[in-house]
Amino acid sequence: MIRSLILALIASTSLLNAAEEAEWIQLFNGKDLTNWVPKVRGCPVGENYRDTFRVENGVLKISYDKYQKWENRYGHLVFKRKFASYRLRFEYRFTGSQIDLGPIWGVRYSGIMLHCESPQTMELNQDFATGVQVQLLGGLGKGARPTLNVCTYGTHVMRDGKILPGHCNNSTSKTYDGDVWVSGEVEVHGNRSIKHFVEGKEVLSYEKPSLDEKDPHAKELVTVTGSKELSEGSIAILAVSHPVEFRKIELLMLEDK
Repeated sequence: MIRSLILALIASTSLLNAAEEAEWIQLFNGKDLTNWVPKVRGCPVGENYRDTFRVENGVLKISYDKYQKWENRYGHLVFKRKFASYRLRFEYRFTGSQIDLGPIWGVRYSGIMLHCESPQTMELNQDFATGVQVQLLGGLGKGARPTLNVCTYGTHVMRDGKILPGHCNNSTSKTYDGDVWVSGEVEVHGNRSIKHFVEGKEVLSYEKPSLDEKDPHAKELVTVTGSKELSEGSIAILAVSHPVEFRKIELLMLEDK
């Protein structure tokens, strides 16, 4: 009888896991950029400048091999719809070398924007979209360089009732040197809380993302949305001068009561 109960429990758990996996939405279909909108600095919405964003061999790539020079072409690849509460899973890796004259801090640097503004509200020469950035960093072969940190662009986030100081705050992740694939995940509950995970381990948490009215562009967005609270927004992948690849980007909707 005990054996039967154990088998029934295993079967039940397997069914639950299978049901959950079936509910994951594949934001990246492995074939093309369907449902994604490029916005590159200095270019109109929808122009994929010099094929910055592309899909090759089932991998979404940010590449600069068709560039003549950098020209501060910070880029965003924005998913077409907004999300509020969800889990986002992705796998990424840095490859090759940074484009010549890219920013010093941009070596092995990318990111994913959460609660991001739409590309339609971005200014033509805007470097970074307003939102909360999950900062992706690769190791430089010397010293610690954690990944899945948090950076704020025209926004604030809080922890224990206090605004996190500075522009970026580090996670507790280890450093990933070389062109290795890294598995990341974020769990977002609207305006309540956000958690970062690397290889399944929680490395950072914070709460209450909101627009910073001291930032002129963010102040304009408050006028448009009617609220400082960031309870939803777009998801965007950042192009910051170093080649990077993504081979999985998937999302599970969560229900917050």
